[in-house]
Amino acid sequence: MESPTVTLIPFAHFGKGFLEKIADVVEHELKCQVVIKEKHLDLSDYFDPGRKQYNGDKLLKVVDSMNFDGSSKIIALFNVDLYIPILTYIFGQAQLGGRTAIASLYRLSNERYGMPTDEKYHAIRFQKEIIHELGHLFGLIHCHTPTCVMRSSTYVEDIDQKDIGLCPKCRATLGWS
Repeated sequence: MESPTVTLIPFAHFGKGFLEKIADVVEHELKCQVVIKEKHLDLSDYFDPGRKQYNGDKLLKVVDSMNFDGSSKIIALFNVDLYIPILTYIFGQAQLGGRTAIASLYRLSNERYGMPTDEKYHAIRFQKEIIHELGHLFGLIHCHTPTCVMRSSTYVEDIDQKDIGLCPKCRATLGWS
C-alpha cells in the first residue's frame, strides 16, 4: 500500500520550527509523508460573538472545500477557541474516514488552567491532538486503551495521560505500519 500524504495547513502564526517539528512527529508516528502548505482564510465569518468562539463545523466544511492537489489527508491548524453546537469547546474535529480535520492550539496551554507556562507541554499536547484527528481520518475510532493517542479527550488532563503514539491494536488496524 502506498504511503499516504498528509498536508498541514496553518491558519495561524506558529513559531519558527514549530510546524516542522509537528511534521516530523506525524511522519514518524503515522509512517506517512507530510507537507506544509500555506493558505489564507478570513476567520471572522466563523466567529460566534455570543459564544466568543469559532464554529468548528463551519471551519471544517470550508477547509474541506479547498483544493489541495496530491494530498490524501488534510489537517488545518488554528490558534482560536473552537466549538461545535453540542459541545462547549473542542480541541479538534475530523471526518471519520474522510479527508479533512482541524485542530487548535488555543485550549492546550497551561496558562489557561492557572498553571505556569510550559512550551514543551503545549507543543506535545498539540502533536497528540493532531495525531488523534489524523487517526480519525485514517478510519480509527476512539480507543479504550488509557495511553493510546486515540483515546477520547474531554479535558487537557486527558491529553496529558496519553502517549503520543498509537497502541498496538490501533497501529495494526491501520495496516500499513
